Amino acid sequence: MQSKTAEAEGRLQNAGDREIRAVGGGAHRALAGAIDHTVGASGTKNVVRVPPPETQVDAGRPSQIGTVSQLVAGGVAGAFSKTCTAPLARLTILFQVQGMNTGGAKLSPPSILKEASRVLREEGVRAFWKGNGVTIVHRLPYSSINFFAYEQYKMTLRRILGIEGNKESLGVGMGTRLLAGGGAGITAASLTYPLDLVRTRLAAQTKDMYYRGITHALLTISREEGLRGLYKGLGPTLMGVGPNIAINFCIYETLKAMWVAQRPDTSPIFVSLACGSLAGICSSSATFPIDLVRRRMQLEGAGGRALIYKRGLAGTFKQIMQEEGLFGLYRGILPEYYKVIPSVGIVFMTYEFMKRILQPQSWNAS
Repeated sequence: MQSKTAEAEGRLQNAGDREIRAVGGGAHRALAGAIDHTVGASGTKNVVRVPPPETQVDAGRPSQIGTVSQLVAGGVAGAFSKTCTAPLARLTILFQVQGMNTGGAKLSPPSILKEASRVLREEGVRAFWKGNGVTIVHRLPYSSINFFAYEQYKMTLRRILGIEGNKESLGVGMGTRLLAGGGAGITAASLTYPLDLVRTRLAAQTKDMYYRGITHALLTISREEGLRGLYKGLGPTLMGVGPNIAINFCIYETLKAMWVAQRPDTSPIFVSLACGSLAGICSSSATFPIDLVRRRMQLEGAGGRALIYKRGLAGTFKQIMQEEGLFGLYRGILPEYYKVIPSVGIVFMTYEFMKRILQPQSWNAS
């Protein structure tokens, strides 16, 4: 009897040690409800079940996936989103650059239905996806670098500030997300910019096809405008993409954290879609004028045409406002809204979904 008692005490002691180690490792969620109460003839017996270390989840540590998984998830998310919203994206670009083709004539108010009907009548259904091939080629590396850089910058900032787990305040959390998002956007845009410029020129073409594809466009621009021609509009692009991505990530992650804290049982896919859409509206509203200017600067001199804006970024802003008024800086904002609501939502939703496919245990950490 004494030996059985000693053996039972030993098992209980070992179980207690394992439980302490699990709690110390941040596994209190996995241990919740781990005690089963089974009633036998002699009374109640407590059985402690402690999950093995490899299945324990650190509740205080932000979920991370491997480098390759981050790159794949980000790339697929960006490419899929752009393909889904390509028709609205092309309409936005066509509206943005209308002021370059009027020859001084007064512009009519933009009409989505009218422009879509013209594209369909003159160019066919496939024209709505004109430039989508280079968009995918651009978005795969761009989104991969963007999401990967954001995760890396955010972790670096958290280490510098000594933030562990979820102990950061709302203000500090938003600040790190803004800085990490801005840095990620600038990094991704700088490394993939020539493809972005080619995409704009291909999408802006209507019936007159000067560029016949990605390779032809890259070679033609390099030959006619020099290597610097591949980086036209880089300045306003970096000025716009930094705040755009910063606002996107900051609002998305802040809203998501607040939503999950209040309603933890909500579907992660729905949360990502809703928060991503709201983040996209806010970021597009704040940065649309600089995006319009960068599109026009990207098209300067395309196809051997004469330059229209010759006084740099500030001069371009001033010239557009003089010729088209303040509304000219927001020409195309309506299809942009129609595009960005599903586009950004799909990006974040697909990114979260791909993370869960590539590393299933991240379902438990969101």
